[in-house]
This record gives sequence, C-alpha cells and structure tokens, in this order.
Amino acid sequence: MPLTHSWPLFESEQRFDLGMTFNGGDVPPIMDQLRPIADVGRWECDLSDNRLAWSPAVYALFGLPIGTAPVREAVLPFYEEGSRALMERLRAYAIRHRRGFTLDAELRPADGGRRWMRLVAAPVIEDGRVVRLLGLKRDLASPFT
Repeated sequence: MPLTHSWPLFESEQRFDLGMTFNGGDVPPIMDQLRPIADVGRWECDLSDNRLAWSPAVYALFGLPIGTAPVREAVLPFYEEGSRALMERLRAYAIRHRRGFTLDAELRPADGGRRWMRLVAAPVIEDGRVVRLLGLKRDLASPFT
C-alpha cells in the first residue's frame, strides 16, 4: 500500500495563511458550535490501554448510545474489512513514524446499514514517543449515497 494517506507534522508550530494550527490548548468555542452542523466528531485513543473518548457525533456515526464506554477492540468490527485493514496499517505507520493520516472508511454501524466516514488522525507525542492518537471523524453519507 502506498502511504499517500499519511502526512508529516513538521508544520505544527507554523501559522498557515488559510487557517490556524492547533496548539494543544482548548478548542475555540466556535468549533464546538460548528461540529454538529458539519457532522464532525472528535475522538481520542490512549495507546497505553486503547481507551477511547468520543464526542456525540462519533457515537452517532457508529450507531451507539451516547455514554457507552467505547472499547477499541469492540469497535473494530464496525469497520468494513478492507477499510479496517487499511486503517490498521495507517495507524501502525502513524505510531511508528509519528505522522498523521486521513482515510475514508466504510462502516457497518450498530444501528444497521452502511455508512462512509472520513477519519483524520494525529499523534500526540510525549518524550519522543506517540502516547495518544486524536482527531476527527466526519459523516460522508451524502457524497457516497
């Protein structure tokens, strides 16, 4: 697999002309207001125990009730096999090489049917090693239906 979905994070401390970089602090309040409109959810995975933290939009993507404690091993079967295999390869590469990635993945959520989502992941690095992955998941239902 060519790693065309992977991207370096060398620019993380620079300002971009058409946007802003995330400095690791709190997300501006306007972002929380925009997320529900755009069907974008935040997620995080602690690599020490694979514990997941999801925003309400991610629960909706997977068809799970808000507040259930998502466990990575229990969530993986919701990914269509090809999407899951590619995600696992990109995830391993991201952790090993401290890079982010973007992937469009097919889901079979708990509430039935099929759904496409865009997964964006970025590593959180402490003392030179990746300790967490965090990012966004966006429902792509309209472009793929």
